[in-house]
Amino acid sequence: MNPPACVLFDLDGTLLDTAPDLAAALNRLRRERGESALPFALIRPTVSQGSPGMLKASFGVDADHPLYAELNQRFLALYQEFIAVETALFPGMAEVLAHLEANAIPWGVVTNKPGFLTEPLLKAVGLWARAACVVSGDTLDKRKPDPEPLWYACEQAGVDPGRSLYVGDAERDVQAGNRAGMIALAAEFGYLDAADRPHEWGAAGVLRQPVDLFHWLGAATPITATSALTAATTAQSGMSPTAPITQ
Repeated sequence: MNPPACVLFDLDGTLLDTAPDLAAALNRLRRERGESALPFALIRPTVSQGSPGMLKASFGVDADHPLYAELNQRFLALYQEFIAVETALFPGMAEVLAHLEANAIPWGVVTNKPGFLTEPLLKAVGLWARAACVVSGDTLDKRKPDPEPLWYACEQAGVDPGRSLYVGDAERDVQAGNRAGMIALAAEFGYLDAADRPHEWGAAGVLRQPVDLFHWLGAATPITATSALTAATTAQSGMSPTAPITQ
């Protein structure tokens, strides 16, 4: 397999594990409202749905609810205040980015997260200057699953969408990638819930872990990446990771 011209990533649940800081902000909001904190396991699957999905799951309010605007504004303010306390690259993603950069393959971010959160977050974790392009949810008039943000990102990176990859952990990511004419890959390691069926999204492949991406880069998985993933998985579950499924 030939290396791609570019690799674009969704942000939350794909490139970065942002759920701990988002969950902390949501539970601070709940406590301010006199509610008890929710378990992290209940919040994590809602993160890829953005603040609308998180607030609906936590407070039962839709975007047209009278309290939604107030709750959303306060939630985002609480999150912005402590945006990168526990946020980090998913295990194995550092090795993926290092490989891309060592081989002069540009990478970037296309997210529905608003720019006033995307930029400080990427700067806080040291990725802003490394990315060839960053397209936030309000960079253009259209957002995923529309393909326009992906086309714009490829234009900024100076690459052909048809020779590029897009990786995301939501069905809308796969839809956007396919509509843009890119190779769309589903990140099963992201913020999926029990009802999600990533193998049915129409993706070219499903990544169980970030290092599975090496298959699509035409490269072998580095031993250091495999060792790091094994250590992370063992620490979290006490079990070794299963063999990767790449397609």
